[in-house]
Amino acid sequence: MTDDLPLLQIGKGPAAPAGQDGGCGDGCGCSGGDETGLDPLECGLDPGLAMLLAAQGLDPVQVEDIAHLAIEEDLDNGVDVTSVATIPEEAVATGDFTAREAGTVAGLRVAEAVLSVVCTDEFEVERHVLDGDRVEPGQKLLTVRTRTRDLLTAERSALNLLCRLSGVATATRAWADALEGTKTRVRDTRKTTPGLRVLEKFAVRCGGGVNHRMSLSDAALVKDNHVVAAGGVAEAFRRVREEFPDVPVEVEVDRLDQIPPVLDEGADLILLDNFTPELTAEAVRLVGGRARLESSGRLTLVNAAEYAATGVDYLSVGGLTHSSPILDIGLDLREEHA
Repeated sequence: MTDDLPLLQIGKGPAAPAGQDGGCGDGCGCSGGDETGLDPLECGLDPGLAMLLAAQGLDPVQVEDIAHLAIEEDLDNGVDVTSVATIPEEAVATGDFTAREAGTVAGLRVAEAVLSVVCTDEFEVERHVLDGDRVEPGQKLLTVRTRTRDLLTAERSALNLLCRLSGVATATRAWADALEGTKTRVRDTRKTTPGLRVLEKFAVRCGGGVNHRMSLSDAALVKDNHVVAAGGVAEAFRRVREEFPDVPVEVEVDRLDQIPPVLDEGADLILLDNFTPELTAEAVRLVGGRARLESSGRLTLVNAAEYAATGVDYLSVGGLTHSSPILDIGLDLREEHA
């Protein structure tokens, strides 16, 4: 946990220290930092906030689009009738985004992006924690000072994203903790919420996991239906390699006897589908380091360490993004005293 930081105007604050916003892992399709050649003026977000998002491996333009979509859905071409009716236009308030339960936080800069597309004036933020930090109930995460109407209009959309991403990060952290001290890493899948994949995979990184492929185009995964269509595991692999020689290829197998032909073809990674821990250990011995191995199916937090003890490289857990409950976070306005 960091100490409270002073209120900063958006765009005036320093970027978070390197490595403190969740790290990308093997197979991550994101990019970030100065190497992107990002021009912050390409999006409507404040340049400072855009650079913070880019440093986290997020595309500021894409985040801005998601923020606009969330707000437009909530307003439905109208206005926030409750806030407009009850709050004077010039009223200003300070609000704290506060954790209601323990977990790992992710998406704070995304929440700021939502605020930035709503607020009619510049707003000030006080950043108390970083994405990827563990937080406790009652802990302040982010303090915002801006026009009251704007803050309340943005509240639900900002919280929807922040709670969702923090829930994914919290679930991932539980798996990362279970695997601590082993070589095995927990990895996500493409079982993501449509339109939110980059954010949910970012949340996985914040929780200590690593990303699988981001899309169907950046890596190949030969699964059972491809095998049926191609006429065999090795044949399916060979066709992918011939058509796309520079693309990493992973092959799913559900029997030990399917592994040698795939190894002979030169698979980069083999997905062991529904293997028991005993069969997984045998697969690790059979492969002998010639390819990386990923376990899928049968996995729980209870048996995660048992699978990791086999020496498998990854545990593939679709539930990180398709089934994680939200982390309860709320926004509390501070009472203004004359």
